Parts: sequence; C-alpha cells; structure tokens
Amino acid sequence: MSDEPDGWDADRYDDQCAFVSEYGERVTDLLDLAPGDRVLDLGCGTGQLARRLTETGVDVTGVDSSRSMIDAARERHGERDGLRFVHGDARDLPALFEDAKPFDAVFSNAALHWVPDDDHDAVLGGVTTLLTSGGQFVAELGGRGNVARIVDGVRTELDTRGYDCESPWYFPSVGEYAPRLEAHGLEVRRAHLFDRPTELDGGADGLREWLAVFGDELLASVPDAEVSSVVDAVDDRLRDDRFHDGVWIADYRRLRFRSVKVA
Repeated sequence: MSDEPDGWDADRYDDQCAFVSEYGERVTDLLDLAPGDRVLDLGCGTGQLARRLTETGVDVTGVDSSRSMIDAARERHGERDGLRFVHGDARDLPALFEDAKPFDAVFSNAALHWVPDDDHDAVLGGVTTLLTSGGQFVAELGGRGNVARIVDGVRTELDTRGYDCESPWYFPSVGEYAPRLEAHGLEVRRAHLFDRPTELDGGADGLREWLAVFGDELLASVPDAEVSSVVDAVDDRLRDDRFHDGVWIADYRRLRFRSVKVA
C-alpha cells in the first residue's frame, strides 16, 4: 500500500500503471482541437497526457486532487507557457479557476470513477461553468461492471475473515450517465460502454501491484499486518480465471463519451 499522505505513490503509479496513460491517448482522439485552444485535463495524474496534448499546439492546464501527483507532474514536465498544473478538487472547479478564461475543452481519463456518485453533479456543473459555449467535454471512466471479478475476489476473501469491503468507485452505465451530462447542458454526441480486458504490468506480481496502487480503500478494513496474506489469498482465488501466459488480465469495462456545451 502507498505510504504517501494522500494515498498515491506517483513513482509507483507510473512504473506499474503505464497502461492508464497509454489507453488515454485513444480518448484524446475524440477531441476536436485547434492550435491555441485551452484545455483542462481533469484528474491529470502525473501529467503524461497533458504534456502530450501540448505537442498538438494547445494550451493545457492539468488539475488533480493528489498533491503528490501534481508535484510529480511539475517535476517531470515543468511548467511553461501552454502547460501548468494545479492542485485542487474536481468538485471545486469554479473556485479554482474563477479568474481564468473559459476552456475550449475539458478532458478526463480514468479519474471520474474516483468521485463519489453523490458528488458528480457538482463536478459536471463545474465543467459546464468553465467551458465556453460549444466547448467539449470528453472523458473515459470505469463503466458498469468494471473490475467486477477483482472486487468480488477481494470481497469474498474479506468476508471469510470477517472484514467489510466497500468499493470506492462509481461505475455508471451509459443510460445512467448520459442524462446527468445533459441535465448540466452537456449534449451527448457519443457514448458507449465496452469491455477492455487489460494486461497488468508486473508479470506474475501484476495483481499484487495493481492492488498496491488502487486497492487502499478496497482493503481499508484489513489490519496492516494482514494485508499481505489477504492479497496472497486473492491472488490464489483469481489466478485460474485472470492469469494467462504469465500475465494478469483485469476485467476492465470503460464508459467513454464526447459531449458539447449547448447554449
């Protein structure tokens, strides 16, 4: 588990979860941008996609709630004209950018599912406030059924030990999320939910590493002294189903959409 104050270890995240930003490049293809456009990368992590977007000639501001992620982004990519990073919460976007010019696009990859269900309206309202009329909101997040096999494996093991297991994520369906977008003046132009089986980095230790990066809240009820044995047991439970040819395959399902702010 991470020993960082906000629960994220930026170095471990980049080393073990490079697939997050690699898949995110496919999401950026949904953006229709021109040189000089202003883009907000919501949940930018260590800034990999924000920096790559600047190579197309747009100005990018990355925002993330993790101080360690923002510090890593600044260290690795620097800040200059056209690229900067802001520490802040997605639910407080209008306050974070109250003096900023409107953005032509807001982009988010693998971040929104960390926002609790009840707080998504605050996020979407903030996105609408920051966008110029006709501006784009493009995102991908975990969709209905994402990593269900992994969560069920952890939950079953914790149940046998008498511990609770609460998923920290919000994984909506298209039918659930599209109306939320449109309720905030974001017209959905494209949305789909799809299976994306994902190879985990780390070989035989891939599941253990994935849980080390993402599983803090999933394993929150487990005493520190037992975490390792719990992870070993989950590894055993899921190995026949999810480990093939030396690689762990996570049962990812993604919700990807493109929307536009209407007048």
